[in-house]
Amino acid sequence: MKELARGAEAVIYLDADSVRKERPKKNYRHPVMDEKIRKLRTRHEARIIGRAAKAGIPVPKIFGCDECEGLIVMEHLKGKKLRDVLAGDKRSLELAEEVGESVARLHKEGIIHGDLTTSNMILHRGKVFFIDFGLGFHSDRVEDKAVDLHLLKRALESRHWRFWEELFEAVLNGYFAAGGQKQVVKQMETVEARGRYRHDKRSKKKERQKD
Repeated sequence: MKELARGAEAVIYLDADSVRKERPKKNYRHPVMDEKIRKLRTRHEARIIGRAAKAGIPVPKIFGCDECEGLIVMEHLKGKKLRDVLAGDKRSLELAEEVGESVARLHKEGIIHGDLTTSNMILHRGKVFFIDFGLGFHSDRVEDKAVDLHLLKRALESRHWRFWEELFEAVLNGYFAAGGQKQVVKQMETVEARGRYRHDKRSKKKERQKD
């Protein structure tokens, strides 16, 4: 097996034509609590991926899930991460619109991805697939959907700063075309305003401390 990625919670391995997501034991947690957490998070993520698949959202197929071992075995999506594909060309705008459509469908199903970045999207056989639902959860709250979109916007600003505005506009076009709620986007603006307020408050506090 080849290690593909390692995070705080899980390790991703490539095993032949499948991908194994393993949640290793954490020695700093009580063994009983650790087992409970690993089981719960593994089961939760597998269910979210399954629900997304039933809604027609491009996600990897699940071949197997072992809650006791904290293991999910999934389809290996052979393609590039969207972060390495997006540019300012027409095709990129089409892909961004496709992302918006899929996010709207996720939200209509009450699925919050929790980590919407172009690093968690793979262009596979001409389609944008969504991966890593480890931070995902179920919610119909407008606020949660707004934060989801806000995270995607910030990711575009950070990674694709030269043309993020055009890309995010395309995302919103797709979001609305697929039935995304306007009130979610309106709430996203409120989320952004709160973030700016906190940033300004921290900046002023630092300035006072310097004086």
